[in-house]
Amino acid sequence: MPVNKNIIIIRKKLDKLDASLLEIIKKRTKLVDLVIQNKNFKKDIVDRKRISIILNNIKKKSKRKKIDHLITNKIWKTMIRAFIDYEYRNFKKKK
Repeated sequence: MPVNKNIIIIRKKLDKLDASLLEIIKKRTKLVDLVIQNKNFKKDIVDRKRISIILNNIKKKSKRKKIDHLITNKIWKTMIRAFIDYEYRNFKKKK
């Protein structure tokens, strides 16, 4: 079954958007690196209060922007888990 030409055009736009998201993730990673440098103990990596605040803010902003908040919630939860994992893998004890 041939792919609709409109779908091809839309997919190219999605690919461009994905490239932009990768740049944003790169910038976010650099900021997380700075956070890691400022934490003294591994036990400081997970901040449940901060996570709760982030997810509540994302929900409010999503609703305001008329974005399905279930999608953004899943994306942010996944991203937070991924960066927590990144922090654990990159945490170095201070001397």
